Amino acid sequence: MQKHDHTFHHQHPFPLEAGGVLPGFQLRYTTLGKLNHDRSNIVWVCHALTGSSDFTDWWGDLFREGSAFDPKHYFIICANMLGGCYGSTGPLSINPETGKPFYHAFPTLTNRDSVRAFDLLRRELQIDSIHTLLGGSLGGQQALEWAIQQPGVFKHLIALATNAAHSPWGIAFNEAQRLSIEADPTWKENDPRAGAQGLKAARAIGMLSYRYYETFNQTQIEKDHDKLDDFRASTYQRYQGEKLVNRFDAFSYYTLSKMMDSHNVGRTRESIEAALQTVQARTLIVGIDTDILFPVHEQKFLAANIPGATYIELTSLYGHDGFLVEFEQLDSVIKHFYQQKQLSTVLS
Repeated sequence: MQKHDHTFHHQHPFPLEAGGVLPGFQLRYTTLGKLNHDRSNIVWVCHALTGSSDFTDWWGDLFREGSAFDPKHYFIICANMLGGCYGSTGPLSINPETGKPFYHAFPTLTNRDSVRAFDLLRRELQIDSIHTLLGGSLGGQQALEWAIQQPGVFKHLIALATNAAHSPWGIAFNEAQRLSIEADPTWKENDPRAGAQGLKAARAIGMLSYRYYETFNQTQIEKDHDKLDDFRASTYQRYQGEKLVNRFDAFSYYTLSKMMDSHNVGRTRESIEAALQTVQARTLIVGIDTDILFPVHEQKFLAANIPGATYIELTSLYGHDGFLVEFEQLDSVIKHFYQQKQLSTVLS
């Protein structure tokens, strides 16, 4: 099955929840597989903070032959969210009103803005029903918000390592990363590489929240007990910073981390619990036992308040990143979810 990349153009002013307006936007999206005759096999994927629309690049094992979402049986769609840097409108896009990139003038976005943009794409594609809405971390937040905004559209919802409202702990981690970007003397410049050194430091901070103590203890332990410098953990942190800077920009990172912070499905609604109770999709909530950024009590709360939801907990050495790493466990969980009405087993 061949992947196809597309671009959706919305050529009308797009009011934003925080009060700004985008003078139109575009979304880059990737598709894989083929629609069946009654269009009942659509899987929509929401990516995480630094992900792209190419879901096979960062979650490929879930979308191969024999997997839970075998493209022989499903038509899979993923759109790069607003504010990103993989083809959708973001801070480095050209502002049609000025003819120059937005840079620091890019408006504040929320998950609700991103979801409304996705829904405009859904309508453009004349999709009335989606078999499964799937997302983890920031993508999981957006999947939840979308399932609340358009409850009749989704048959199944799978949300991984995510929450109903971003926690003070998560916001503090994101603020520490933004402070690192702001400390870069180039950050105030209108230049695509502004804040690059700060982004390296931000990513290093982020890695501490995506993994956990034992991850580093087992993967970055020193064999030379006499070493005084150039430790493996130090090299690893620098490597992760360099790796991200080579594929991402500080403007989008700053924008999307703010988007994550604003997540609260109860905002302007009766309550968080009441909002979750409007979800109509048959729901699977997945937690990671070692996740310190989105601890499992947040996923248990989701499962307790979404009608009929199933909660599963994966075991992983990799903390929050486990939702991207533990393919075999996740694939098995999703297959069982489809096969059974309720699945309450906690994997170990």
